[in-house]
Amino acid sequence: MDNPSTQNPTTPDELSFAHDAVLLQEAVAAVLGVKSSPENDPDGQNSLQASGVYVDATFGRGGHSRLLLSQLADDAQLIVIDKDPTAITVARELASKDSRVQVIHDSFAHLTDSLAAMGITQVDGLMADLGVSSPQIDDGSRGFSFMRDGAIDMRMDTTRGQSVAEWLEQVDDETLANVLYEFGEERHSRRIARAIKEMSRYTSTLELAEVIKVAHPNWQRGKHPATQSFQAMRIFINNELGDVDSFLEQSLPIIKAGGQLAVISFHSLEDRRIKQFLQRHSKGQYPEDEQSPMPPNRPRYFSKPKRIGPSKAEVAGNPRSRSAWLRTATRTDTDYQPESH
Repeated sequence: MDNPSTQNPTTPDELSFAHDAVLLQEAVAAVLGVKSSPENDPDGQNSLQASGVYVDATFGRGGHSRLLLSQLADDAQLIVIDKDPTAITVARELASKDSRVQVIHDSFAHLTDSLAAMGITQVDGLMADLGVSSPQIDDGSRGFSFMRDGAIDMRMDTTRGQSVAEWLEQVDDETLANVLYEFGEERHSRRIARAIKEMSRYTSTLELAEVIKVAHPNWQRGKHPATQSFQAMRIFINNELGDVDSFLEQSLPIIKAGGQLAVISFHSLEDRRIKQFLQRHSKGQYPEDEQSPMPPNRPRYFSKPKRIGPSKAEVAGNPRSRSAWLRTATRTDTDYQPESH
């Protein structure tokens, strides 16, 4: 979505494209540490009135944050973070109406520093939805979609960094192929990379998608041949996996004892990272210890993690939720020991 400008002002209402927050009730219940959160009701009569400090590290269009706010007490705090300038515009509109909300325009990879700047060192609940939001996909100008034409951008934060188009101009075939394979799990990466590098210009997402489509030798039914390549380029240009790793590591000292972590992912590369991170820190079993004759006694920072998927009703109503997984865990009272890392 375009960054609002003074010449063409855009209101937050106009920015709020239809977007269904995935695993909404489940994620909010998880970050509050309850089995199920009451339905959002205007009168607030069913509100849990939870106190404390909570963080929505990927605000998006605020679906999770709004439901969470309905369950929080008047003295609670909700910190919302996002890289996307348009999401921040929506977040600031929410903050102007609710004094409990504070807004940070940055990557959640800088979670510790962002919170420290606000005088916050620990929180009661931390949540993140790692998916690209529907408004980002549906707005062709952002470059995420191979179904709508636009510039080949794909940056989450359009105010900084290199666009995919700029990167494609200078990257070599082999590096591009490696990115398509590593971040998109694209088996035909070398063939597709050669075709992309033969393009005379990189100005149209539809042109790029068509080149990939023609080069792809094995189409899957019901899946556009450019799906994995577009995913790979988006993940790479935004350093999504590196940011996820950094975010997860920072959750250890930031979530207080008894606090909750809730993370939603949409593809195996992210879900695998979250799963392994929670296994490592709930079992105290570190891969690097496997060959040791006397493995050290590692700290267990989380209780047994849980995995929750969307209901059949949610998938029927919102097909984009079908690949989503929510992983949750409760922080133990084990003090954080950076040297054990």
